Amino acid sequence: MKLFECQHCGQLLYFENTRCERCGHVLGYLPDREILSSLTSEDGSRWFPLVAPDEPFGFCANAAYEACNWLVPAGGRDTYCCACRFNRTIPNLDKPENLLLWQRLETAKHRLVYGLLRLGLPLANKFDDADKGLAFDFLASPNANFREGPQIITGHSRGLITIDISEADDAERERHRQDMAEPYRTLLGHFRHEVGHYYWEQLVRGGVWHAAFREIFGDERSDYGSALQAHYTNGPKPDWRDRYVSSYASAHAWEDFAETWAHYLHMVDTLETAAAFGLRVRPKVGRNPVLETEIDFDPCRQVNFDALVAAWLPLTYAVNGLNHSMGQQDLYPFVLAPAVMGKLRFVHGLIHQNSGAKQAEDSKLNWLE
Repeated sequence: MKLFECQHCGQLLYFENTRCERCGHVLGYLPDREILSSLTSEDGSRWFPLVAPDEPFGFCANAAYEACNWLVPAGGRDTYCCACRFNRTIPNLDKPENLLLWQRLETAKHRLVYGLLRLGLPLANKFDDADKGLAFDFLASPNANFREGPQIITGHSRGLITIDISEADDAERERHRQDMAEPYRTLLGHFRHEVGHYYWEQLVRGGVWHAAFREIFGDERSDYGSALQAHYTNGPKPDWRDRYVSSYASAHAWEDFAETWAHYLHMVDTLETAAAFGLRVRPKVGRNPVLETEIDFDPCRQVNFDALVAAWLPLTYAVNGLNHSMGQQDLYPFVLAPAVMGKLRFVHGLIHQNSGAKQAEDSKLNWLE
């Protein structure tokens, strides 16, 4: 995630900010320019970004619920921004308890969409492309008590991602994390995992990458329901740490890909944030250059997978050390075995081969080099 700057006073800004705390300017995000801009307005309905003072914009309709700070062209046909147009269903906002949960869902979803756009991946909503588009249903269980009554199942089916809004409740999500023995469980992680299933269908299934996928991740034609039942009944495969990025990834080839895809998005986004802060890792003791890094490149445009890893590993060692100093567990509770690195390399190649920023002459086999 980038950092931003108020164009009026130079104040440091973050992605979700809606007002500059120094000068008071209202802020809005311009997805086409990938920038958070300070705004001016005469009537409070038409807004003019300081980065494009002659172009009028309006806020996404969901700004009225403090659920979005993205802009749309004034007078255009769309009242929702390109991120909110992926919503097919939102919770019943007549129930006050749902509003906060939905706002948290939107924060995570907007970060997801930001990352997908930064990577230049093909991305359309189901309203514009019913066959290949993406959409979200944010659903609440009928009973307000999350532990009772029928439960909404978070998952993906043919471009439709369903999210149980209880995952936006911190206490409930922590209960699930402990019940599932997961060292890492976040709302953004759910979005990145489920969109991994979507991109498997869009970029892998039936295409030139499919055979390589089966060689690396396994044959997805094995019975999915039986595989999940075996995972929940017997636990993960005994050797999962040697072959998978998470225990859940060992359940089935589809889950392995989705977990690996999500992890790659975690890596790229975190490296972008580290680069925006100008972070440099150079331990004052020890003589291992592998522990040193300076992130002086755009992780979303970095074609060299080894360069990403060379920056990523020292950063994770450093942030884990910082967490320990606060008495916390590892911020990054993962070990990337060689087999996992191979899978991440596959995802890296797949993304860059299908990225709008990818040069046409690059071959599919570059990810193996």
